[in-house]
Amino acid sequence: MFEYEQEYITTSRLKIAYYRAGQEHEKKLLLIHGNLSSSVFFLPLLPVLSQHFDTVIPDLRCFGHSQALAVDATRGFKDFSDDLLSLVNALEWNTCNLLGWSLGGGVAMEFTKAHSHRVEKLALLAPCPPYGFGGVKNEEGEPIHPLGLGSGAGSANKQLLMAIAAQGKDVLSGLLRSFCFSPNFQLDSKLEDLLIDGLTSIELDDKMFPGDFYFTVHWPHVLAGDHGVLNTMSPKHINLKPLLELDHKPDILWIRGTDDVIVSDFSIFDFGHLGAMGMAPGWPGQKVFPSQPMIAQTRHFLNLYEKKGGHYLEAVVPGGHACHLECQEHFLYTLLTFLNG
Repeated sequence: MFEYEQEYITTSRLKIAYYRAGQEHEKKLLLIHGNLSSSVFFLPLLPVLSQHFDTVIPDLRCFGHSQALAVDATRGFKDFSDDLLSLVNALEWNTCNLLGWSLGGGVAMEFTKAHSHRVEKLALLAPCPPYGFGGVKNEEGEPIHPLGLGSGAGSANKQLLMAIAAQGKDVLSGLLRSFCFSPNFQLDSKLEDLLIDGLTSIELDDKMFPGDFYFTVHWPHVLAGDHGVLNTMSPKHINLKPLLELDHKPDILWIRGTDDVIVSDFSIFDFGHLGAMGMAPGWPGQKVFPSQPMIAQTRHFLNLYEKKGGHYLEAVVPGGHACHLECQEHFLYTLLTFLNG
C-alpha cells in the first residue's frame, strides 16, 4: 500500500526497525507511535511529512519489528526514551522535532524532560495523561490509594489480549474501529489490514505487553506491577513533573480528537468511568474511585508549563483516538503550521 521499506539499525541498546523518508531535508522529525500499534500507524502521513522533514518512524521495543526486550516499568517511560536517544545518536541527529501519539506522547515528554536541548518542538497527539493513565483523580492528578490501583497491566482489555494472541482479525477489526475511530468513519480495507498487522506484532509477555500486576482487596482489585508496557503509564511509576522545571522549554502543540474514547474525560478504559456507567460491578462510587478527567489533567499540566515560562497550543481535530488517520488533511495542516512556524 505504501512503497517504503522498513530499515534496521543496531544502536548501543537494541536493534530498531524504522521507516525513513525525506533525508534530503535538514530539519528532522521523529514520530513515536502509541500503545497497541506500531510505526505503520504513521505511514499514511509519511508522503507529506517527508516533503518537509527528514522523517523517521521507529517501532518501540515490544512493538512492530524492533527487538523484543523487557520493559522496566519502575523507570516510567525511560526504557523507551533511552532507546530513542540511542537511535537519534546512531542517526547522528543533533536536534529534532518530536511527535508522540498516546503512549508515545508520554515517551516524547520523557525524552524532552531528559534531553530538552535536543528537542526543537514537541507535538503531542492524544498523549497519555501526564499524571498517569488510571488510578488518579481531579485535574491535579491526585493518586488514588493504594498507589497504582486500577492502572497498569491489570486494566488491559482481556478480549483484546485474546484476539491478539489468537490473531483474530475479525475481532481485532471491530475493536480497532470502535476504539480508534469515530463511529461513522469508513476505514479503507487495505489500511485496516496494515494496521491490524501492526497491532498483532506486539510481544505478549509479563515483562513486555501488557506486563505484570497484583490482586488487591480494594476495588477494582488490581494494582500495577513493575514490568511491562502498560505499567509505565501507571501513577505508580510515571514521573513527568520535572518537565515543568526545564530551563529550556520547547514549544508544545497538543492535538486531540473530538471523538476520542481512549484519552478522554470519559475514557472507556478508565475503571472510574466504567463503574459510573454500570459496566464494572462493585464500583464504590465517585467519592472513592471517581472518573479520571484526562483532558482536564493534560490542560492543567500544560497550563503549569506555560506559567513556568513555556508555550503551548491546544488544537482539536475531528475524529477519534487516531484522528491523524481519520482527518489527515486537517491534522497535517495543524501539525505543519506549528512545526514550520
